[in-house]
Amino acid sequence: MSFLWKSGNGGTTEKTLTLEEQQEKQINEVRKQLEEPSSLAIQGFLSDASILRFLRARNWNVQKSSKMLKSAVKWRAAYKPEMISWEEIAHEAETGKIYRADYKDKLGRTVLVLRPGLENTTSGKEQIKYLVYSLEKAIMNLTDDQEKMVWMIDFQGWTMGSTPLKVTRETVSVLQDCYPERLGLAILYNPPRLFESFYKIVKPFLDHETSKKVKFVYSNDKESQKIMAEVFDMDKLDSAFGGRNLATFEYSSYAEQMKEDDKKMQSNDASSDASSEASFYSGTDSPKHEDGGHGATKKACAT
Repeated sequence: MSFLWKSGNGGTTEKTLTLEEQQEKQINEVRKQLEEPSSLAIQGFLSDASILRFLRARNWNVQKSSKMLKSAVKWRAAYKPEMISWEEIAHEAETGKIYRADYKDKLGRTVLVLRPGLENTTSGKEQIKYLVYSLEKAIMNLTDDQEKMVWMIDFQGWTMGSTPLKVTRETVSVLQDCYPERLGLAILYNPPRLFESFYKIVKPFLDHETSKKVKFVYSNDKESQKIMAEVFDMDKLDSAFGGRNLATFEYSSYAEQMKEDDKKMQSNDASSDASSEASFYSGTDSPKHEDGGHGATKKACAT
């Protein structure tokens, strides 16, 4: 990318910017569109890494990226996702319908396991709240060199009634609009034929980049099973997904693990050091909590 610069004698010279210089320029252009952070947490959310994700999600269009980011900031300020505690959503987790796996993929990405066939509640609001909680904790546990996660969706026991369309649409909205460029890969494992019709309804709500990350894998299809071997260490992969790891979800131990994660996040929120806060949240996002803040997710995040 080239720009014209005024020289001291009144003429102009052309300068070609490096990729890093281009990105820095666009980050600064986005920042000019934003209001001053309303809290230390929002300041941390608005790190360069976060802004770059929004720029990538909108194909480096500064105006569209700024609009999307403003909506995400507004949503975080109202919904307060980082302040959701395990005690608030523990009942949602009892069946293991969503949990963070104890292994990562070969790229070191955090793995979220979703089993919609194990749905145990009827409140779409609470289901989304648990999803958001799981996303926040997955992001918090990403390594410094990773900013994306893997979703493993096991369709055993799934029916059309397991996932209402409204909840599915809101799930897509949360992921795409509030957590852009966080999904690295979504594996749909053994989806029944009935799901193909459901997916045709859902797919239009996915942006092009997200839909490219969706892979259908079947346990009786050797070709699609190769995807699992390419992405995971089969000795660590859950046996339910064709791996050799026989460990299964155990609620009580997972609860303890999540409570420890809560303590880590609360400890970080309590820090008054803005630089360390910004460094921590370069991979995650966070404003302060007030009761009743986990309301309308989709509308606040819509772009």
